[in-house]
Amino acid sequence: MSHLPRLIRIISVAAKYRLHHLSPLTAKSIPLRLVMGLLALPWAFSPVRKLPAPVRLRSALEELGPIYIKFGQLLSTRRDFLPYDISEALQSLQDKVPGFKEPGILQVIEQTLESPWQSHFASVETDALASASIAQVHAATLHDGTAVVIKVLRPGIGEIIRQDIAVLKWMARLVERYVPDGRRLRPCEVIDDYEHVILNELNLTAEGANTTLLKRNFENSPLLYVPRVYWDISRDNMLVTERIHGIPVSNIDTLRERGVDLKKLAETGVEIFFTQVFEHSFFHADMHPGNIFVDADNPLNPRYIAIDCAIIGSLSREDQQYLARNLLAIFKRDYRKVAELHVECGWVPKNTKVVEFEAAMRTVCEPIFEKPLKDISFGYLLVQLFRTAGRFNMEVQPSLVLLQKTLLNVEGLGRQLYPELDLWQTALPFLERWNRKRMQPSWLWKQLKQNVPDWVEQAPHLPQLVLDSLNQHKQVEALNNTLSHVLTEQRAREERQRRSERRAMFAVIVMAGALLAALYFGQ
Repeated sequence: MSHLPRLIRIISVAAKYRLHHLSPLTAKSIPLRLVMGLLALPWAFSPVRKLPAPVRLRSALEELGPIYIKFGQLLSTRRDFLPYDISEALQSLQDKVPGFKEPGILQVIEQTLESPWQSHFASVETDALASASIAQVHAATLHDGTAVVIKVLRPGIGEIIRQDIAVLKWMARLVERYVPDGRRLRPCEVIDDYEHVILNELNLTAEGANTTLLKRNFENSPLLYVPRVYWDISRDNMLVTERIHGIPVSNIDTLRERGVDLKKLAETGVEIFFTQVFEHSFFHADMHPGNIFVDADNPLNPRYIAIDCAIIGSLSREDQQYLARNLLAIFKRDYRKVAELHVECGWVPKNTKVVEFEAAMRTVCEPIFEKPLKDISFGYLLVQLFRTAGRFNMEVQPSLVLLQKTLLNVEGLGRQLYPELDLWQTALPFLERWNRKRMQPSWLWKQLKQNVPDWVEQAPHLPQLVLDSLNQHKQVEALNNTLSHVLTEQRAREERQRRSERRAMFAVIVMAGALLAALYFGQ
């Protein structure tokens, strides 16, 4: 196995921080816990054993490095199945790493653009302005005096990420098979989501396209400013954008000194979120304080500035509609409607008992609604909605997970700015206006005009589609005749694979134990 050294490293860190204690003690987990307990002996008297389990998990990810830190950050958004204390611990992970020195930024620019850096820039700062696990940013100036920033990927980071993803996928399969409740936690699904997100961050052209579209959506808007992308000197591994100057949104003392209306600022953030989700169906899904700045030139009507558009969420028209109707039903505490909408839109299986789902929603939501509305976390309520739906086999879509994460960020940020923020008061009128607009003849006519060309184009193909459907029916009958044989062979292959993985896992653990023993007794 080519990833063996990395795997041994992961196992040793897991043993050091006693991560096996996170798994419930059952007959199935006893062998794993015994083996991991033996591997943890070198750290028997380490202070880490007294730390709470969520803190140990966070510390282990920090020790494993930036890629695992970013994985933990994403994992913290899966509050639909993670315990609250673990989600909170992982949310505080900090992705701060030293900038790379070799090759230097000037060399990277010249290799990327295949020409001397002076041909494109008047000056480039060789010290990084900011540095993270995937990329780092340098300040520069164009020949016309325009201030820009250059974002470049870390050399070789793509291969490192792919290796770590391969190891994580292998471990996820083991967790699914051998850890109690492993299937319920859907580790393979989580790793797939992570792979999708982090590989997108490796394509700076995609980030540039996201930035350009977000800028176009808020063109001349008083709510949000997005920096310009300089496409002529941008590539897949290098992105050049306008340098913005604003106050970090987390710097509340400076905002107060500038006389910024914090209540207005907090409510504007909520408005931006709902505008992106329901008007544009394209939302910035990484709105943590490091990516958000404030233009305080007009302190009574401040404007946000957004950077780093690598992670973007989007909802289909159907999901938009059902989400809005779900939220409105929750506002009205109409749990029957919530249950019916979940079944209607296919978020839960069609055979779900609506009455049982309704009762589950009422049990979760009614205690929450006993508080004053301003004290109720809108994001937490959405988490509870997804978590409850998960008990009814809801397939959580990546877009909804990103939406949940973004809402939690927006709400948390808004209440840091203005603790009395009532997100409900801001959101309800917006949703009602959006819902009413969809019922207006002008909107319906617009949708009709958009769909008519597709209908006309498909009309000549309808007879053939009917014939294809009949032929498909015959093919299905033939397939059913061989399905039993195929399933039998598949089960046999899976059993052989499981035996092979068990042998591989045992070998890795033995090697890790031998290595740790050598290190321990060789001291």
